Amino acid sequence: MNAASLRRALTGQDSLWTSLDVVERTGSTNTDLAQRAREGGAREGAVLVAEEQTAGRGRLERGWSAPARSGVFVSVLVVPPVPQERWGWVPLIAGVATASALARTAGLDTKLKWPNDVLVDIAGEERKTGGILAERTDVAPARDESGEGAAGIVLGIGLNVSLRESELPVPAAGSLVLAGARAADRDPLLRAVLRSFEDWYGRWTAADGDPLVSGVLEAYAAGCATLGRHVRAELPGGGELVGEAVAVDSDGRLVIGTEDGVQRPVSAGDIVHLRGDGGHGGSGGTDA
Repeated sequence: MNAASLRRALTGQDSLWTSLDVVERTGSTNTDLAQRAREGGAREGAVLVAEEQTAGRGRLERGWSAPARSGVFVSVLVVPPVPQERWGWVPLIAGVATASALARTAGLDTKLKWPNDVLVDIAGEERKTGGILAERTDVAPARDESGEGAAGIVLGIGLNVSLRESELPVPAAGSLVLAGARAADRDPLLRAVLRSFEDWYGRWTAADGDPLVSGVLEAYAAGCATLGRHVRAELPGGGELVGEAVAVDSDGRLVIGTEDGVQRPVSAGDIVHLRGDGGHGGSGGTDA
């Protein structure tokens, strides 16, 4: 990736993005950017891109790696100026932004699997081609500034772009190329994703984090492949919940209607689209 060209295109006085670095190889862009934030070496709007990740992390502490230059591996730092109880919407906003950017740039019909896996269709099968991981971090004052630190979010976005079948980490994973993307140049893909996130994040912060007023909830629900499906929620601690995914509520939780007529919101867990509804029984792909 061309770091200088990306900086010219994305950073500037009126942009959310304040800095952009590209590294050849690292363990995890999320880990690196969080460390920079804690040490005062990164401020809001910092973007860190890697050509290769050797210790990428997904949700539920899953490990992941991919060949160098085969995807988009990026982390960004944001400090949302909204009540912290609404910060859980940040990764869902990233899902909406990424899916819409890929639809425009790569010409693909993308869907979201709750909470923020990006799905594409490959030979009639839903496959995960992207994932998102949001982690809270302390943000120290910049080294040339005084004042108190703050809390922020390091948001990692990973996309499988050019991987072939033999290079996929698991059978349920996919890539943009395998899905028939009309464009697989990573620079314009990254630009599109970051611009789309800036747009949706701006709408959300302007509405003080309200997902209804900002339109984020409506956009997420419209693109969510999980809604209306028969699912199994594998919950933290080992429990599970089976039923129909009926809604995403104002807190970003997935509401599942069980066979006994009870609707239960799920705020964390692994969601499986059960076979028989056109879904798949696993997950795969990339996070940051």
